Amino acid sequence: MAACLGPLSEMPTIRTVLEELDEQTRPETNDSNPNATYTSIMVMRHKVERIFPVYARGGLSPRSDPGGNSGSVLGDSIWEAVRLEAKAEIINWAENEPILSSFLYASVLSHDCLERALGFIIANRLQNNTLLETQLMDIFCDVLVQNRGIKRASRMDLQAFKERDPSCLSYCSALLYLKGYRSLQTHRVAHALWNQGRKVLALALQSRVSEVFGVDIHPAAKIGEGILLDHGTGLVIGETAVIGDRVSLMQGVTLGGSGKETGDRHPKVGEGALIGASVTVLGNIKIGEGAMIASGSLVLKDVPQHSMAAGIPAKVIGYVKEEFPSLTMKHDASKDFFEHVAVGHDGRSNGEDFV
Repeated sequence: MAACLGPLSEMPTIRTVLEELDEQTRPETNDSNPNATYTSIMVMRHKVERIFPVYARGGLSPRSDPGGNSGSVLGDSIWEAVRLEAKAEIINWAENEPILSSFLYASVLSHDCLERALGFIIANRLQNNTLLETQLMDIFCDVLVQNRGIKRASRMDLQAFKERDPSCLSYCSALLYLKGYRSLQTHRVAHALWNQGRKVLALALQSRVSEVFGVDIHPAAKIGEGILLDHGTGLVIGETAVIGDRVSLMQGVTLGGSGKETGDRHPKVGEGALIGASVTVLGNIKIGEGAMIASGSLVLKDVPQHSMAAGIPAKVIGYVKEEFPSLTMKHDASKDFFEHVAVGHDGRSNGEDFV
């Protein structure tokens, strides 16, 4: 039996979830027609079973795991927030957008933990004629639920998207709609598979993520936690690249190699660095902790810690006051920005080449 599946007789179906939410919702409605919410829920039940037939049958419902392998995390404030946000969206949109309500039920509320919800969402997006949804769901559940490091990182990443991306309205919206987050979590699964020796499967996931999300991260690349891939489109991260914790990368960033050399040939990005849109960093070079690279730059040499670099080729143009510019996301190069953020360092002038 698949890792995420238990005996059908022990599985709560989508009907159970709908009925429980119905009991929570009906007493709170102040609508002039007290049966309006109930009627809309009945419509949602029908749509869930029609649009998500496998899930509606209970085939993807979680099983209890007394051995401690359940993905459920006691006191999991991130998952609790996701569920509350999904319920609020359903209440707000039940009348006008029943298909959205069905989507939220199947994607969030019918799962017992963030890992299984995430596995379901990613499997639905990446499935095709040869990578079947149920098989992908099985793989994702197995890795996400068992790997404690990914459990922590996925929540730290979700927090990063919510706090740093002004267009991210909620944890739930990051989970459901932001391809930067979903591609990053798929990479975490692919990286775990790569380390287990399942390299062909890991590469297949990399290829599929590139096709669906436009994000190309080699499964061997090492990525820390609390990462923001803002937009994600056009992002390329090479095999031996290493990214530290709390890094923010904008769209179109390339962390690539130079020439045909083998071995350790890709960039190393320090903790808290902020890399702007369309930045290209080539070779086994270091982007220091807390450094900031301006959009459109070409980086060919090491960047010192807490420095600001810009240009083609990139040069140091100042030094950053913030310990981690990735958290502030202030990466514009306006005069006002330089006056308040960039300061001189050891008497060096702006426009200095890297040492």
